[in-house]
Amino acid sequence: MSTTYEPRSLFAELEPLLAQVSKPIQYVGGEHNSVRKDWNCGAEAGHETVRWALMYPDAYEVGQPNQGVAILYEILNERDWILAERTYAVWPDLAALMREHNLPQFTLDSHRSVAEFDVLGVSFATELGYTNLLQAIDLAQMPLHAVDRREQDPIVLAGGHAAFNPEPIADFVDAAVIGDGEEASLLVSEIIQEWKAEGRPEGRDGLLLRLAETGAVYVPKFYEVTYLPDGRIQRVAPTLPSVPFQVRKHTLMDLDQWPYPKKPIVPLAETVHERYSVEIFRGCTRGCRFCQAGMITRPVRERSIETVGHMVAEGLRSTGLEEVGLLSLSSADHSEIGDITKQLADWYEGTNVSLSLPSTRVDAFNIDLANELSRNGRRSGLTFAPEGGSERMRKVINKMVSEDDLIQTVATAFGNGWRQVKLYFMCGLPTETDEDVLAIADMAARVIETGREVSGTRDIRCTVSIGGFVPKPHTPFQWAGQASAETIDHRLFALRDKIKANRQYGKAIGLRYHDGRPGIIEGLLSRGDRRVGRVIEQVWRSGGIFDGWSEHFSYDRWVEACSTALADQGVDLDWYTVREREYDEVLPWDHLDAGLDRDWLWEDWQDALDETEVEDCRWTPCYDCGVCPQMQTEIQIGPTGRTLLPLTVVSRDLGRAAN
Repeated sequence: MSTTYEPRSLFAELEPLLAQVSKPIQYVGGEHNSVRKDWNCGAEAGHETVRWALMYPDAYEVGQPNQGVAILYEILNERDWILAERTYAVWPDLAALMREHNLPQFTLDSHRSVAEFDVLGVSFATELGYTNLLQAIDLAQMPLHAVDRREQDPIVLAGGHAAFNPEPIADFVDAAVIGDGEEASLLVSEIIQEWKAEGRPEGRDGLLLRLAETGAVYVPKFYEVTYLPDGRIQRVAPTLPSVPFQVRKHTLMDLDQWPYPKKPIVPLAETVHERYSVEIFRGCTRGCRFCQAGMITRPVRERSIETVGHMVAEGLRSTGLEEVGLLSLSSADHSEIGDITKQLADWYEGTNVSLSLPSTRVDAFNIDLANELSRNGRRSGLTFAPEGGSERMRKVINKMVSEDDLIQTVATAFGNGWRQVKLYFMCGLPTETDEDVLAIADMAARVIETGREVSGTRDIRCTVSIGGFVPKPHTPFQWAGQASAETIDHRLFALRDKIKANRQYGKAIGLRYHDGRPGIIEGLLSRGDRRVGRVIEQVWRSGGIFDGWSEHFSYDRWVEACSTALADQGVDLDWYTVREREYDEVLPWDHLDAGLDRDWLWEDWQDALDETEVEDCRWTPCYDCGVCPQMQTEIQIGPTGRTLLPLTVVSRDLGRAAN
């Protein structure tokens, strides 16, 4: 491709179609802080230009606030030789018009064809986005299967938490990166730049081999999977001697050196989150056995209070947003969370800026923290996640919170003016019984009783929200059998009936839950192997897209696809989901190294069955999970002893930092 070539904008062809679709503004682009770079931006600096199309495989309203894409978008565009633009899944109404008018999948920033880029980088937060990947590849007018791609087609690169087992989409992606994307995206860019500068030796396969040989990028085509007669995997092995047996995850150390996003894009259309989000630390060592995010993001790495302060100040200044989300897997565990919230609340007191945390652990909550978060008058309900309904269940999942702990915490909250509490649980956990789930009703009733007692009012609400448990790779529960949809539905209906039957407290308890069927399909995709790819393809070809949306999801379509696509494989939907695995079974992701020692995971699985709890290694001696020595990393926590920002309080009139 000539360095002077520049693909045309497709907006002139797109614009007439927008009057015929819902929410047309989501396809327009031009948002505040978005970036439009010259197609050949690297030429001025004497470099080959590397071009990324970054995709979150869902609608704009869900994908635009995604932190992963926002961070990569800024990091890549800061390099003068890299161009990065965004693309999202288009709704079915526009997809039909695009096919009718021969309009390909386009980027939002310059409305260029996705097929013109070097990389289509797709960030998966959930496996239910896989069908949207196929839709985007097809709309981009690229071959669906990686093996059929042409020299000029982009490398399709998967990342995100749901890429820690990319085997179900191995037929459709060229490569996958597991772990943190900041340094990994630059490594991939440098390899592509070097390959292009050398004249693209060995073509597409030459580039993919360079990526695979690093041991930091997984390229499925260079790994062969063989199976045993009973359907289990016999072996996953590289097909070339220069390709390593295991691919390692990327771990970013010293988050203070990577304070992104600095200037996140301000959406034009309504999105699910409209706040400036700061990741105050990455990783979690609480050891909840169900939590894939906590396991695969180890070790804990905190951002300093100074960096958090600078990010908040600059982020609000560059966006005009009025809510700050202090995000992590367990934000109240930050060693300086009290100082962070107090000093931010001091700084923004009297302005329209509000602070928020995601759901708070019961044992990390304190009323001072809650008061700081609500100081500007926005006092909403509090959210806690006991996860398991009974004491026994919480020992199984290593959620070391007693019911008395929860009652004491909500008593403090209700006694200080809060009137609503939301409790999050899971149904279908390993070893769970009907009684474990029914115990949720008793806990919720105690919450209402306690709230009325300490507040002196009957105006107390408790909302119980329940999700179906899905076993995930790289967790102690990766060997567990998944509860059937029928089992989950039976328990949820029994819980609903018990709450309704409580005449004293039942009307004050709200119950929100989904049926068990979407979780079964998520389980198929999360622990599937390459054979599941044919199921995904059949579902997509029969109209399946936006499977994360209840109005688009069809359980029957997935069941039918499993029965036909797997008919000659000796495996079925139940084999992938409700079947328990043994220690010696080769799991589809065993060749992808998340840093966790496999034997340690198995021992923790046995501890779960024995109802044995394990402490948080952040504050206790090491439990030998393997991450720190294997990844050459270490836990990074404070306190630092520093203060937030050496600035005066924010101006009450302008909401801007005084100089």
